[in-house]
Amino acid sequence: MMVESQIAARGIRDRRVIAAIREIPRHLFVPPPYDKSAYEDFPLPIGSGQTISQPYIVALMTELLIPQPTDNVLEIGTGCGYQAAVLAALVSRVTSIERIPAVAGLARINLAAVSSKNVEVIDGDGTLGYPENAPYDGIIITAATPSVPRPLIEQLAEGGRLVAPVGGREIQELVRLMKKGKSVTEEHHGGVRFVPLIGECGWSG
Repeated sequence: MMVESQIAARGIRDRRVIAAIREIPRHLFVPPPYDKSAYEDFPLPIGSGQTISQPYIVALMTELLIPQPTDNVLEIGTGCGYQAAVLAALVSRVTSIERIPAVAGLARINLAAVSSKNVEVIDGDGTLGYPENAPYDGIIITAATPSVPRPLIEQLAEGGRLVAPVGGREIQELVRLMKKGKSVTEEHHGGVRFVPLIGECGWSG
């Protein structure tokens, strides 16, 4: 029901993305008592002041990333691991960075529970990216950033796509960057609201 009423009905067309959303059991990523609302279309608390994004936004950001089976993808802001699990069903490799150790630990448990074996969760400052596994065909930022961190643009592969909520602490614009040669094009895809991205190239705290 969630996929039909909240995902496909709102314009998500990529069949692989829809299949991945259908495949990953979202309730396994939401702690009680909020797991009872896991398939409703709104964000939910996961602890440590963090949230799991609403299903439609997860689907939209994933579709905007244009995921390909051979892609190497970087996620900034692992949270509970749900977005990483969806990506892992669509691409070859996912590196996901989480700044809060307890949240990163929870994500590892959740990802193991759904057998997402092609995801590596890293503890650290996601605004600096992860050069060890670069370049990335896709980068997705799942927290609000005042601007796209320069290190992430530098770690984006030729032809790569980056999707992020950019703006203030309270409301942001969903942006997609596409890197071609020395130029980076920018598209805007509507207003969103995320928790702030904390780090050296993000918000200070």
